[in-house]
Amino acid sequence: MAIEKNNALAVTLFSEILTVDQLARNRLSRVLPKGMEISHFSVLNHLAFSGEERSPAQLAKSFHVTRGAMTNTLNRLEWAGYVHIRPDWDDARRKMVAISPAGKRARDLALEAITPMIQEVVSALGDEKVRAALPTLRELRLRLEENQ
Repeated sequence: MAIEKNNALAVTLFSEILTVDQLARNRLSRVLPKGMEISHFSVLNHLAFSGEERSPAQLAKSFHVTRGAMTNTLNRLEWAGYVHIRPDWDDARRKMVAISPAGKRARDLALEAITPMIQEVVSALGDEKVRAALPTLRELRLRLEENQ
């Protein structure tokens, strides 16, 4: 009986997480600037925040996606002029990616577009509930990353 309760609890937890993920992605997609996808914003935000170049493989690892998926995202960002991709001077087989000034502007516009929606949700929940949820969500993420 205890195992069944634990299974039900685990299934309920993951069901809620997956539903929240889908709903959040839908809402974010609706408010992002035209033509920008969540993956584009995420990569631009990562590069802007880090302030350093990254290889496509490093980015793929950071976002837990395949190299092919990251290459597709980077090709679209490069086509839009949002990133610069150059050869790695130390290893000609690799490339390095940096955010461009246009990419910084696009990221800033996207952040301006999504911030009111995010603030609305957090305000509705209340700061205390959000602060209380963060340690559990962070620990769950870390445990899932261990098994990658």
